[in-house]
Amino acid sequence: MSSVLTAANQLTMFRMLLVPVFALCVLYGMPGWALVTFAVAGATDALDGLIARRTGQPSTLGAWLDPMADKLLLLTMFVVLTLPLGYANRLPLYLTVLVISRDIGIILTVAVVNLAVAHRTFRPSLLGKAATIIYVFTGVVTLYANFLGEAWPPVKWCVYISLAITVLSALDYAFRMVRPARPSAASRP
Repeated sequence: MSSVLTAANQLTMFRMLLVPVFALCVLYGMPGWALVTFAVAGATDALDGLIARRTGQPSTLGAWLDPMADKLLLLTMFVVLTLPLGYANRLPLYLTVLVISRDIGIILTVAVVNLAVAHRTFRPSLLGKAATIIYVFTGVVTLYANFLGEAWPPVKWCVYISLAITVLSALDYAFRMVRPARPSAASRP
């Protein structure tokens, strides 16, 4: 049991517990607390992997929990910051739909490949990791602008950057999914 509850896994579980706190802060009009909660949750994303590597305690549970915690935090952020709650800055619905569609597409494709074809491990791509960082940054900028209570141009820039990385990372994952399915030159008749 002690190998399951490593410091890194505890930090990941803490991030998951912060998600409803963050959502409630946004929904109940507490932009300062929402910003702090989201920033702390985002920081735990960087720290849990670092702790696991430094302590030599990576775990199978952590390999599953960490991306799940990321998805839960980021999807919650996109949804609550898209809702018309009276804040000066909202994320556009099209961006939230694209981000959620990308994530659902990746998860379903991995599941289908593993169930129907063969067990494969899909490591996060560099663009996928960049997307996570950009999404967290977009959330922090939007939450900060809402804390200030005014429309802020950097939010729009973050939206466009998030849109670009969403499309690029989706294409990258799609390419990575079909690449192994192609026959090699040596096996062609």
